[in-house]
Amino acid sequence: MARMDSEHQKRSMSAMFRGRAIFKPMNTGWIDEHVACVREWIANIFFYTKDGVTIMVDAGYNYGRLREKMGWLEIDPAAIRDILITHQDTDHVSALERDSELLFRGARVYLSKLENQYLTGEIRRKVFHGLYRLPLVHMDNRKVLLGDGQVLDIGGIRVECILVPGHTWGHMVYLIDDRYLFTGDTIWFGQDGGYSFISTLAEDNRLAVQSLKKLKENICGRGQPIRVITGHTGWTDDLDFAFRHVSKICRPFTRRYTDPEAPYDGYMEDDDTEEKARTIRIARKGERA
Repeated sequence: MARMDSEHQKRSMSAMFRGRAIFKPMNTGWIDEHVACVREWIANIFFYTKDGVTIMVDAGYNYGRLREKMGWLEIDPAAIRDILITHQDTDHVSALERDSELLFRGARVYLSKLENQYLTGEIRRKVFHGLYRLPLVHMDNRKVLLGDGQVLDIGGIRVECILVPGHTWGHMVYLIDDRYLFTGDTIWFGQDGGYSFISTLAEDNRLAVQSLKKLKENICGRGQPIRVITGHTGWTDDLDFAFRHVSKICRPFTRRYTDPEAPYDGYMEDDDTEEKARTIRIARKGERA
């Protein structure tokens, strides 16, 4: 999505969701020694580092402060050679747009085969119950197209790719090194647990719920600690909390789905500072920093 479109989306989404207490992005910083995130208005993008290799998860908006905030984390954009894309929504992939700063021009981009059809224009992304089409993202990076259940080895980092259609037709989540699940827009964390992501932004809410139920069975059936990391509402290592309401959908204009911990306007970034990014670890959902 072009820079102008990103700025327009910021203004329109801020006006629409202001006061709804729906989005609670994490501020820029480190979750632990392996996972860092950058806040771009209401969205988070992530960096997973092990043994000197860093993988990026999602590419966010066409956002003018990305280089600056990566600097707070001591991450060099030129060192990013591999980017995992959960889905092609414009707040998850637009840093790859041709009119962006092209910070990652040499990186390989991984996404599901079906999701790639949005990028080629074979299918168009619709939100708000099909009333609005998101702008296309035009990118020139080399793409690696993925299938459900495919396992990658990227510089000694194990990446398991799990298809979870519903929010978009080809949405994919990534389980990294069997310990970190990056869920994109599959799960929305409310105050009392995880729900299927926001109803007005889904291609098919019924399919999204089915996919989330299958994901719960997959992840919880492994019997091991896993950190669940969302694109807009924080992280947790409590799997019961993460998958508590898999049959329910977050409906953003219904009071019961608000979260009192969420900011009045998630697009205001005044509390996202370099000092905090360098000194404070990001608390799990429900835990104070």
